[in-house]
Amino acid sequence: MVSLANPIYWVYLPITISWICFLISVGSPTRFIDYDWLWLLFRSTSPYFWSAFGVAFAVGMSILGAAWGIFTTGSSLVGASIRVPRITSKNLISIIFCEAVAIYGVIVAIILQTKIEAAGMDGNNVYSNYAMFSGFSIFGAGLTCGFANLVCGMCVGIVGSSCALSDAQNSTLFVKILVVEIFGSALGLFGVIVGIIMSGSVKWSA
Repeated sequence: MVSLANPIYWVYLPITISWICFLISVGSPTRFIDYDWLWLLFRSTSPYFWSAFGVAFAVGMSILGAAWGIFTTGSSLVGASIRVPRITSKNLISIIFCEAVAIYGVIVAIILQTKIEAAGMDGNNVYSNYAMFSGFSIFGAGLTCGFANLVCGMCVGIVGSSCALSDAQNSTLFVKILVVEIFGSALGLFGVIVGIIMSGSVKWSA
């Protein structure tokens, strides 16, 4: 059972209530969700908004994941090195893995930014399907990369923390846990690859 004292509860509760109210408010008498209204909402939003949001999401969530991993690993590393100073130099590789997650996001954000081009409107002040597709593609690419790197940073941080503590207890465990950390770091590359592939089909005009 979720405790009311848990701060996570108070984060997800208003989001859940707002989302349910949103679904009900756009529902028609015959349908719970009015998809025609939702299509009009997304179709009327500028593709440059989705593009900019995708770029910001790619770099922002990647940096958040990297910071999360660094403070998780760093706190364990500094604390354990007080008693066992020899682990400091070896376990800095965990910090490097976490920092690489932020670099992934920066690289994808730069690539996505270079994909944004000028696109005009038609006589009805509506962007073309090509422009809307491009905006949604960049948004999806940034979303994919951002979430992948966020989870990757958390994974590398937790494994790196365990690596530092186990190395302080038994130095023979360092290489074994480092292999696990390498596989965890590879998760961010999957998001980078998919994001680049998604942005490769961007075409703002016919």
